[in-house]
Amino acid sequence: PEEDFEKHVKNMYIDIAAEFGAPLEVANDGDVTARAGAIDLNDNGVLGIAMGTSEAVGYINKDGGINGWLSELAFVPVDFNEGAMADEWSGDVGVGCKYFSQDAVIKLAEAGGYRFKEGATPAEKLKEIQALMEKDDPLARQIYEDIGVYLAYTLPFYAKFYDMKHVLLLGRVMGGKGGNILLDSCKKVLEKEYPEFAKLDISLPDEKNRRVGQSIAAASLPADIA
Repeated sequence: PEEDFEKHVKNMYIDIAAEFGAPLEVANDGDVTARAGAIDLNDNGVLGIAMGTSEAVGYINKDGGINGWLSELAFVPVDFNEGAMADEWSGDVGVGCKYFSQDAVIKLAEAGGYRFKEGATPAEKLKEIQALMEKDDPLARQIYEDIGVYLAYTLPFYAKFYDMKHVLLLGRVMGGKGGNILLDSCKKVLEKEYPEFAKLDISLPDEKNRRVGQSIAAASLPADIA
């Protein structure tokens, strides 16, 4: 109800900060991803891509700052096929959130003939494929290789708008063996198709930071900004 929203929800972060005296900074999740990359790499010019429920992207510029606008690349087209998968939230077709997220894993698994347990959530479906990947299942490997190909063809497009020295890949999709396969696939395609990007530093943090690196970076934001 509007009354409860105004009283309890609208200013809840401000209220929490005032109650506990905690430093507070509200930031887009994509920028926190990029900040995690800058911390991990100890450098600037970082494009951070977190592949999870959706695609969260952020950018730390060459001066070490955030540009001041949202890098919502989840809604930027990366597939211009008119028959590409549509995003149910925006209604847009062929956008990044369907190619760099758990949705991409699920889509490719089903296209490969895999049948998930009835009633499984998207997160549970991702875990199923990750479990198969740990057993070196051929279909699971193909899924991660294909997403790596998607990424290889997308990074040169992103580079038209972001002057990047580093790309850091995070998020649940990047966890386990699949993340390494995805990265290797991406680098192979770049070397062959886009040699000018073959030396772009694309990397993964360690396994823990692939999943929780955003939280670590978020904790650093108030102190950095202060």
